Amino acid sequence: MSSQFFSKKQWIFDRWAPFYDIFFTTVFYQAIHKRLLEYVDLPEKANILDLGCGTGRLLNRIAQQNPTLQGTGLDLSQEMLKQANVNNQHQSRLSFVEGNAEATPFADNEFDAIFNTISFLHYPNPMTVLSEVHRILRPGGKFYLVDYTIRWADEPKIIGMSSGSLRIYSPTVREKIGQQAGLNCIKHQYLLGAIMLTILSK
Repeated sequence: MSSQFFSKKQWIFDRWAPFYDIFFTTVFYQAIHKRLLEYVDLPEKANILDLGCGTGRLLNRIAQQNPTLQGTGLDLSQEMLKQANVNNQHQSRLSFVEGNAEATPFADNEFDAIFNTISFLHYPNPMTVLSEVHRILRPGGKFYLVDYTIRWADEPKIIGMSSGSLRIYSPTVREKIGQQAGLNCIKHQYLLGAIMLTILSK
């Protein structure tokens, strides 16, 4: 996928950043995060990554509940990361890095858990992202994928938008592409309306 595509996405999220928490996080994401955390199981002193971290709200919530963890947020948008740094309530344990989910700046087997919330639908090359998740997850590590879903579909539903196509995946397709990347499905769980959590393990 061309650098022009990612530049366009970055431009859009940069423009959203100052208003993102007002429109999205206050009610919608807060409800999703609360439900998600009911299903999260982390080891002591976990090292975690939020892929597509936005303004960093999820990492702050997880850090609040797990006082020994270290967390990193990765996002394509510099402006989102500026907001994340402003919102960082655990500066000694959380850091935020600019980068692309298809080629992250992290070492092999670095993270105990990786989170991805309402971001996977934006990725033009999902297999590349999942292969990268597999690379940087430790053996036994978990990938918590939270996104919109559809029922009974063997292919992703593609929705065209001016900002680029969105791809919505059924549970079956999530399992299939996860297996292709070397990740095994542990659980599917609806969190809020059409928002589904899929837990994949390395």
